[in-house]
Amino acid sequence: MVNFLVLIWVLNMVLYKPIRKILLERKEKVDGLQAVIDGSAEQVKSKEDAYAEGVRQARAAGQKEKEALMQAAEAEEKAIIGKINESAQAELKEVKEKIAQEVGTVKATLEEEIDAFADAIGQKILGRVA
Repeated sequence: MVNFLVLIWVLNMVLYKPIRKILLERKEKVDGLQAVIDGSAEQVKSKEDAYAEGVRQARAAGQKEKEALMQAAEAEEKAIIGKINESAQAELKEVKEKIAQEVGTVKATLEEEIDAFADAIGQKILGRVA
């Protein structure tokens, strides 16, 4: 029995303690590496979240700028169309005035010649009837 106890004590000192010490060191090393991995994963996640937030903000800013440019373009388009309409209205007024003047001139000319035409027509009708 004493031999058995001595053998267990010797094996414990020579074999089991060094093996347990190595296993404990390995466990501590693995735990440390796992902590580093977890920390790195958290950093990656926080950086991904920050990147996604930056992209979202950039898109929002781009959308606002696009809307501002669209509004400015619409205002400029309305101004240009307004100028074109004014110009067209002015030209239309000038054309109407010119046509009215020409109609007046033609009417006056025809009124002056109407008596001569009436006489000529009357002479032709009377000359044929007689």
